Amino acid sequence: MGDHHHEQTVPRGALIGAAVLLSATLALAAGARRAHLAEHPAAAPAAIESLEVRFEDRPDGTLAVLDAATGREVSTVPPGTNGFIRGVLRGMFRGRKLDSMDRNAEFRLARAADGRLTLDDPETGRHVDLDSFGPTNSAAFGNLLAAGRQHP
Repeated sequence: MGDHHHEQTVPRGALIGAAVLLSATLALAAGARRAHLAEHPAAAPAAIESLEVRFEDRPDGTLAVLDAATGREVSTVPPGTNGFIRGVLRGMFRGRKLDSMDRNAEFRLARAADGRLTLDDPETGRHVDLDSFGPTNSAAFGNLLAAGRQHP
């Protein structure tokens, strides 16, 4: 049996043309996205109720929810419960730690006119749409907002 060799090559000009076309497509897509964001900045709906809160870890594992303005305890999260609240806060505190920011600074828990519940970190600018995690998880933070309303 003889050597059977098939050499297939793509012309150099075609490869260069494809690379230029791909680069131009990516550049145009990125430019269009930036232009769209500049024209339509993301605006959060106006809050109809909000609570400035701080979170404090207690020695027994309880998470205390404090009114940031008065320091009064408005609620507690018992040890081993509310994994969603603890998970969201871990992420928020991680962002602060990476930026060497104060762990004790306040957060803003708010309900918008459209009913959406959000948690904002004014220190880092981070914004979490709590409703995107489902009604049960969102309700955990909704209960904290309601507790703040009951303890003015």
